[in-house]
Amino acid sequence: MSTDIDATDATGETAAVSPDADAAATGRFERVLVVATDDPAGRAAVSTAVDLAATHGAVVDALYVVDTAEAWDVVVERRERTGEELVEAAEDAGAAVGVDVEKWFRYGTTHREAVDFAVAHDADLVVVGSARRTGLDRLLRPDPVPARVRRGADVPVMVVGPDDG
Repeated sequence: MSTDIDATDATGETAAVSPDADAAATGRFERVLVVATDDPAGRAAVSTAVDLAATHGAVVDALYVVDTAEAWDVVVERRERTGEELVEAAEDAGAAVGVDVEKWFRYGTTHREAVDFAVAHDADLVVVGSARRTGLDRLLRPDPVPARVRRGADVPVMVVGPDDG
């Protein structure tokens, strides 16, 4: 929903300037996507996204991705319940400071769904949590979700640690 505004540039010619371009030029965020996860870093990411949205007058999209790599129904159902609780908590955090939070669910691989969602919903910033990784975790998962999101996203990605919230 953008309305064009006529503006005169340095050469005296009239150019169309949209409010979206104005927001980008001032560094203001209008849509902040946060990837909600059930760990301290994920909760810190939600807190950070809500704080940024309050500062910029933005809307938060709280996205929970149900990882369907394991096809066991009981595991998927547990993840769905956890996701519902997380996006509800994000909505409550936003309501406490006057920020609109839209709740979203996707099924698939977290980094792919986050990147696709950011494109489809015109996110200006993606906030994702990153836990401290041990040597074993680095060996088992050498390419964590935040790194994959950063590589795939066309917008800035803020990686938040568990102590940043």
